Amino acid sequence: MTLDRRIAEAVAVARSVVTYHGDADKARRMDRLYAGFLMPGALAFDIGSHVGDRVASFRRLGARVVALEPQPGPAAVIETLFAGDAEVTLVRAACGASEGRVTLRTNSANPTVSTASAAFIAAANGAGGWEGQRWDGEITVPATTLDGLIAAHGAPAFVKIDVEGYEADVLAGLSRPLAALSFEFTTIQREVAFACLDRLAALGRYRFDVALGESQHLTFGTAVSRDAMAAHLASLAHDANSGDVYAVLERD
Repeated sequence: MTLDRRIAEAVAVARSVVTYHGDADKARRMDRLYAGFLMPGALAFDIGSHVGDRVASFRRLGARVVALEPQPGPAAVIETLFAGDAEVTLVRAACGASEGRVTLRTNSANPTVSTASAAFIAAANGAGGWEGQRWDGEITVPATTLDGLIAAHGAPAFVKIDVEGYEADVLAGLSRPLAALSFEFTTIQREVAFACLDRLAALGRYRFDVALGESQHLTFGTAVSRDAMAAHLASLAHDANSGDVYAVLERD
């Protein structure tokens, strides 16, 4: 990596820290939302932690956290912010369908959208709202699976998945239903969200809600079916851009 790119990445990571950790109102909304999924002492996985704003929320709620972040810059931020916190375990790896190694395409000016999905980059090319994004580097990183993380750390009460178009690959590495999770969707790749819904439906009886953008506000306020969620995502305007689908396993 050239010096110019190193500087650009460092500036972008610092900007992310301010953006994601500097909004007290957003932090309160986040805590209210995740309090519906996490009790003190519960275990949470944060898949695609970036600079750790969700890690911070989970810890404010008293949860134990396993944070996955493969990018060196953001991972270093998490390591610094949670130094000495024995309830946060940082795993410098990606998560996918199988263990091994994956190639991560990096965006030095906007590392929050670095991705292991070539299809995500292709979908962003020329799409409204994604102008100027450039994936200008790549790194090869270790990869684990949700099954592997469960074997190592135990079954989580909640999993947050935000991996820029790689969400279905992450769920492909899960062979058992979990109590609750979220996955990011984008309007440039709705097919990935549909694949995630299908995978979860194959694993168990899930119901769904969704929060658009960074609102931290659930749209329906009650859980809806897989088909209802798919129809809702299909109906969204392109400008909705992204959000998180929340899935809760129905109890017998």
